[in-house]
Amino acid sequence: EIRFCDWSSDVCSSDLDDFDRQILRIVQENNMVAHREISERVCLSVPAVARRLQRLRKLGVITADSSVLCPEFVGVPLTIVVTLSVENESLEDMDQIRKRFLNCPQVQQCYHVTGETDFVLIMSVRDIREYEQLTRTLLSEDGNVKRFRTLVVLQRVKATLQVPVEP
Repeated sequence: EIRFCDWSSDVCSSDLDDFDRQILRIVQENNMVAHREISERVCLSVPAVARRLQRLRKLGVITADSSVLCPEFVGVPLTIVVTLSVENESLEDMDQIRKRFLNCPQVQQCYHVTGETDFVLIMSVRDIREYEQLTRTLLSEDGNVKRFRTLVVLQRVKATLQVPVEP
């Protein structure tokens, strides 16, 4: 399960030293790198690397350790970008729609945004029929969607969740 940044926490980027940043760059590229290899690359002992990684996870700097899958190989080759506007922006209605998106496995990413659109969704689906069914259940039947716009991805040029970690 991916945990998102807790902005109310007391941790900030200035709490990270150069060793932390080097470690983060390495594990963000490949979280399967052995602690021994990380220790050699950053010039720290293996126990020091392990302690730092444990601390970074506990603080919520590292929110998940996962493998990135090729959508085509697991049968969900179609990526859809959806922008949508809601009817009602009450806290209760917004919480309800967020829960719908959180509970939908086809929604890979969901952003509550500013501007003309309220949400941007990145979805992975088997085919256009599956997406059409989702529009009925996720976007139409449950209400509070004023309008939505569908963008079908023709080619995945870049897809990453890696965050630039500056020295």
